[in-house]
Amino acid sequence: MANEVLFYDQAEPVTKERHRDWFVETGHDYSFARSTNSVPLMTVEFSSAGCEYAIVFAGAGEGTTVPVAILGIEDKQNLYVTGDGGWKAHYIPAFVRRYPFIFAADGEAKTFTLCIDEGFAGCNQEGHGRPLFDDQGERTDYLQGVLRFLQQYQVQHQRTQNFVQRLQDLNLLEPMQANVALKSGEKHSLAGFQVISRKELNGLSADVIHELFKDGVLELIYSHLQSLANFGTMVDRLLSHRSV
Repeated sequence: MANEVLFYDQAEPVTKERHRDWFVETGHDYSFARSTNSVPLMTVEFSSAGCEYAIVFAGAGEGTTVPVAILGIEDKQNLYVTGDGGWKAHYIPAFVRRYPFIFAADGEAKTFTLCIDEGFAGCNQEGHGRPLFDDQGERTDYLQGVLRFLQQYQVQHQRTQNFVQRLQDLNLLEPMQANVALKSGEKHSLAGFQVISRKELNGLSADVIHELFKDGVLELIYSHLQSLANFGTMVDRLLSHRSV
């Protein structure tokens, strides 16, 4: 399942001394995600992502469990990346869109440093894409936009953690396994994740349900539950993926 360092092999702090003449070309080739079968998802993405991905919860326990978008039913399989590196969906998760940039936190997670994966194929010094620094060595509008995006991502990450903690406090998560069968008789299964238990949800008191509704949590819960129907589209995606 997904973790926070997927894709990143050579993450280095962005500095004008090291990256003054660097350009970054993104948004065309998502081959870097080809071997990833799930990515973390923020709660603010649920309504958009839930239309195309199954949203589940992955992790070992409190503080490590996160919502993820399922991208494949086999290990190191992404059914959303096409043969030429395109992304076969209308909505692309923010975790994917932020690459090759990432925040690195200090030991207490109070200070964040902007880093870039220097191994990303879109990084270059030949003028392809968007520059990181201008002729005066100042951050370009592009780099400032990256910073704002990651700052907002960090805010949403904390809100997402609070959401998951609330689910755990209410004992709403239960283990699940997804099984996919092809007409040929070939079977696949995906395990190691959790979903919200409808039984536990229906057993909550009216007062708790009202609080969840008032805080917007109930809407997120139903977005998650409805998204599980997207496991059914995995068969078509798998067959299409194999025909490429």
